[in-house]
Amino acid sequence: MRDKELAAIATALMADDHGLLAMDESVATCDRRFEAHGIVRTPEKRRDYRELLLGTPGLDRYISGAILCDETFRQDQAGGGSMLELAAKSRIIPGIKVDNGTADMALHKGEKVTEGLDGLRQRLAFYQAKGARFAKWRAVLMIGEGRPSRGCLAANAMGLAHYAGLCQEAGLVPIVEFEVLMDGDHSLERCYWVTEKALHTLFEALYAQRVDLGGLLLKPNMVLPGKDCPMQDDVDAVADASVRCLLGSVPASVPGIAFLSGGQPFEQATARLKEMHVRHRGLPWRLTFSFSRALQDPVLALWKGEAANSAQAQRALMARAAANSAASMGRTQP
Repeated sequence: MRDKELAAIATALMADDHGLLAMDESVATCDRRFEAHGIVRTPEKRRDYRELLLGTPGLDRYISGAILCDETFRQDQAGGGSMLELAAKSRIIPGIKVDNGTADMALHKGEKVTEGLDGLRQRLAFYQAKGARFAKWRAVLMIGEGRPSRGCLAANAMGLAHYAGLCQEAGLVPIVEFEVLMDGDHSLERCYWVTEKALHTLFEALYAQRVDLGGLLLKPNMVLPGKDCPMQDDVDAVADASVRCLLGSVPASVPGIAFLSGGQPFEQATARLKEMHVRHRGLPWRLTFSFSRALQDPVLALWKGEAANSAQAQRALMARAAANSAASMGRTQP
């Protein structure tokens, strides 16, 4: 019965022409973004901003679920009522980021491992009881000389698999995010090889942990050249490489794949997603978006922490959500 319930949630999150809003930035990350726009960095301002996002009228037309951070999950709205009540009113399925961020990996210079497994079973039970229906865990890989190492791949894949098993035990759909970072001067071909290796390692670990792939979602990077690579491949090459890599790595039993934006310019991320659907039909899984900055950057730039700018900022969010919704179906938003 639980497998069917998880599959139903995963299917609802991957509904046609819908994607996910990642608004799960840590307090430190959110504060850095606020600072860049001259916004006061306080819990109240973070609440106001995330209330603005979740309360955008009509957002459920394009967004099926929102990933929250712990602070937002526990906060009340300025006028009373929880953020989860606002999500329910907005017909947005609430999710929660449950990892504790990355730390330096022992004996692996320059590599990271994600922490947060201690006490996770209890935290997941709390989140599920309060209304979360899915969760997210992020692991990162850096490309460089000798990186990623076999040890780094294995440690992060096992952490993701252990997390996914605990999620399903608790009745939450796990989103597994194994991100190959854009930092560096590596080629698209090198990113392809690393992404493929990471996904193979991940699914081997998921199988070993008996995770039900029908009740799981994948959040990967697009296959991209490093941001300092002198050869920046065109949108067609990125679309083809990304889809080929997934076809060779992700079982058809996974109901959906939602790309992270990973620091791409927001219009570029949208164009690349659209081209994947234009050039590749009949994919075995739903292919959509789970963007953070690629949805939020225009919103922050307009809002600037001022209530008077809220309506304009919400219109910007709707415009980006509509554009990415259309891209996820291979169309251009008029």
